[in-house]
Amino acid sequence: MAAAAATLVSSAGALLAMLNESHPALKLHALSNLNAFVDYFWPEISTSVPIIESLYEDEEFEHRQLAALLVSKVFYYLGELNDSLSYALGAGPLFDVSEDSDYVHTLLAKAIDEYANLKTKAAETNDESILIDRRMEAIVERMLDKCTADGKYQQTIGMAIECRRLDKLEEAVISSDNVHSTINYCIDVCHSFVNRREYRCEILRLLVKIYQQLPSPDYLSICQRLMFLDDPKGVASVLEELLRSENVDDALLAFQIAFDLVENEHQAFLLRVRDLLQTPKSDPTQLSESTQTDPAQTEIAVSSEDVQITEANQADESITSTDPREAVYAARLTKLRGILDGETSIQLTLQFLHSHNKSDLLILKTIKQSVEMRNSVCHSATIYANAIMHAGTTVDTFLRENLDWLSRATNWAKFSATAGLGVIHRGHLQQGRSLMAPYLPQGGSGGGSPYSEGGALYALGLIHANHGEGIKPFLQESLRSSNVEVIQHGACLGLGLAALGTADEDVFDEIKNVLYTDSAVAGEAAGISMGLLMVGTASEKAAEMLAYAHETQHEKIIRGLALGIALTVYGREEEADTLIEQMTRDQDPILRYGGMYALALAYRGTSNNKAIRQLLHFAVSDVSDDVRRTAVLALGFVLYSDPEQCPRIVSLLSESYNPHVRYGAALAVGISCAGTGLSEAISLLEPLTMDVVDFVRQGALIAMAMVMVQISEASDSRVGAFRRQLEKIIQDKHEDTISKMGAILASGILDAGGRNVTIKLLSKTKHDKITAVVGLAVFSQFWYWYPLIYFISLAFSPTALIGLNYDLKIPKFDFLSHAKPSLFEYPKPTTVPTTASTVKLPTAILSTSVRAKTRASKKEAEKQAEKAETSTEKGKSSDKDGDSMQVDSNTEKKTEPEPSFEILTNPARVVRPQEKFIKFLQDSRYVPVKTAPSGFVLFKDLRPSEPEELSLTESPSSATSNAAGGSVPGQQGSATAMAVDEEPAPPQPFEYSS
Repeated sequence: MAAAAATLVSSAGALLAMLNESHPALKLHALSNLNAFVDYFWPEISTSVPIIESLYEDEEFEHRQLAALLVSKVFYYLGELNDSLSYALGAGPLFDVSEDSDYVHTLLAKAIDEYANLKTKAAETNDESILIDRRMEAIVERMLDKCTADGKYQQTIGMAIECRRLDKLEEAVISSDNVHSTINYCIDVCHSFVNRREYRCEILRLLVKIYQQLPSPDYLSICQRLMFLDDPKGVASVLEELLRSENVDDALLAFQIAFDLVENEHQAFLLRVRDLLQTPKSDPTQLSESTQTDPAQTEIAVSSEDVQITEANQADESITSTDPREAVYAARLTKLRGILDGETSIQLTLQFLHSHNKSDLLILKTIKQSVEMRNSVCHSATIYANAIMHAGTTVDTFLRENLDWLSRATNWAKFSATAGLGVIHRGHLQQGRSLMAPYLPQGGSGGGSPYSEGGALYALGLIHANHGEGIKPFLQESLRSSNVEVIQHGACLGLGLAALGTADEDVFDEIKNVLYTDSAVAGEAAGISMGLLMVGTASEKAAEMLAYAHETQHEKIIRGLALGIALTVYGREEEADTLIEQMTRDQDPILRYGGMYALALAYRGTSNNKAIRQLLHFAVSDVSDDVRRTAVLALGFVLYSDPEQCPRIVSLLSESYNPHVRYGAALAVGISCAGTGLSEAISLLEPLTMDVVDFVRQGALIAMAMVMVQISEASDSRVGAFRRQLEKIIQDKHEDTISKMGAILASGILDAGGRNVTIKLLSKTKHDKITAVVGLAVFSQFWYWYPLIYFISLAFSPTALIGLNYDLKIPKFDFLSHAKPSLFEYPKPTTVPTTASTVKLPTAILSTSVRAKTRASKKEAEKQAEKAETSTEKGKSSDKDGDSMQVDSNTEKKTEPEPSFEILTNPARVVRPQEKFIKFLQDSRYVPVKTAPSGFVLFKDLRPSEPEELSLTESPSSATSNAAGGSVPGQQGSATAMAVDEEPAPPQPFEYSS
């Protein structure tokens, strides 16, 4: 209509003239029409702005707000947005926030930005002198109310968070249709876009408050938020309430919450929760301190569910209570404490990794045969690769089969070889010490090699990493009683791992005493260990460490302390800025290098723009190559929660003329995209694996293995090409030692943990896994000190769905993977080439029947092969395809097409890309408490009266042998047999004449 009227009016001159009239009605008429036609005549109106402004400033003029609106629109068209906003505020309610025009949208955005900036500045500086225009606040409030009224809750949430209006945020969440999903959206926004940790905690506290007021609170989510807020008391009260419930489902939920919290790997927090849980009330006359309670006395029925509880006798308080409810609570509490200690999940993981181990020993044999014995770097790398490949499986077959070869390791290589057992047996909490006993320092007897003794103490730390309450006193005693720097080195690393993040003052003082001896070897480990102990505490201890770093002359000690100081500010974000500033301005490049790690760890996984800018600045401007390399590498830690971003940010750096920067770019991508198989990451790393500089190739090969871990060849053909590339590099006699070492380590990482683990820095609830991030940070120090390679094992997460019942046992049931089996299957076992050299012939293990066949005539052998084809299992028949030539290939063509789904049995390997295809069967006896595609999931039994069939009832043998002992226990024998059975069938029959 305004457009039609504008065509009739050719000029605004007449209306502008009316503004000078004295009668208010004429001025109103002029202003109303000018306001309607301002889009067309604003150039002409702009000449009369002073007159219109004077009308606005005239307090007695009744329609001054209309004048303000008109001036605001003119200034908008003139591009003067600040003036435009100022007059829009003067227009009051005439500035209609619901109007759908560019003018309103632009000014609203401007008003919200201005308001948000002022609120943020006032909050961050605590400056009460910053005043916010009430009119601007009114506009922002009208906008927020309108969005809420229109049901645009996500918009309201975004604006309310940006404007720091938590009152409006609460209104929007409570009035939304689906409060749970709205809260989850809030949490995502909060973690992704709120840069300041303090403000993020404020929002989460509000969300917890809203959760608790709901009729059916989401306890899983509440406890995750409380963990982020470091509120163990809140978590303990939720868990206690659930445990005391008469409903068995609530107890299952409490167990599920505990498993989910354990996944975040925050040892100190979980121990505080455990200690805050109330012990059961008991009748003092019937309390027995030393004896176990009679199971018959504690078999209690929970009336509401009619479920027989028979495990109350396990309670650590050994109670015979007159109140049956307390006995039930005691039984449940024992289980819960076992979960919070981490012992339950570690034991179950150990069983899973041992029973599902699919390590390919032939790969290790090939590496061993290709490595020259004189080359100690590759010899050690093979030992590292074996430890990583068998991490947590307890299978040390390769070591026991090659004792002679292993014994050639000397000095620090011996230290590393012994420490490797800690990776293989990681989590063997009950038998850890007895496993390592032959190598541990023997009190006063002496005679053992200090290198293997130091390595054994380091191994104990790796076995008990993040769960070291039991082993801590022994490690402290070992540290106290030795003045040999190699043993002190191992004991410091072991103690740091066992007491990770506990901030134990006594342990800190013990390690500090070692540091003050000013021994370079022991001091380096002491520096790192102090950091491990104080992870994330941001305590004044960091200043103490920094002061000593300035005093000492030893580079090793300064480097250990630099990393240790960085670990203390883990996750503290802006709180760490002062320390970061101090370190990054230091004259010593080693401390600036520590500053890069401090930036990486303080802002881990936040994608914080300020941190990224700082790191990029150092990456291109620092005079030290070490600092530049680490600055680029640190980007991987800042960006791991948004892996797609990292290859994009470091793509130019990966083409830098400086090889240190290229190496940093490779590892940054390896860390941030670990286990994702991200196509862009692989594309960026491919050219770097063929770089002209050996150490860049090494970094790229290791990073590529980290990205590709558990990615099958079916989902990306480049995985197969990469495996062949590694084999070629390892077997190439002319390849540089450094890149050959990278290829050997990459082979271990690709098949880590018996092919059942991936590298994962975020838990399913999007919390960072502290142990994993710390593990990778220390692992990346292997540039200076190879034994730190073992820290990568801390970042390994089993890829399994382990379903548990109320007794925390693993019942047998099936579930569905809605994808082709080949997409996520284990890599096929390697085969011995038919044209193998005489050196490799002994690796093909032939049975007596096969030897008989080789002597028979060709026709007879073909008949035997045809018979075998029909009777052998599918895996072996496919292995024979290449050997049986035409006969078998025809039958292969006739096979049925691959099914589009797969039935898996609990517990099962479920790799990360497979998680979205996991479905639970409709008519299953077991129903999950929380539908999750992997990890530990508690299941409710719908038919409790029927007998249960359990899986994995046996744990790995406690008698697992040590490499030096050479004895082969029964349990491990099965692993050896398995490895032999999986070897490919012998080649086509042939005549052999000597």
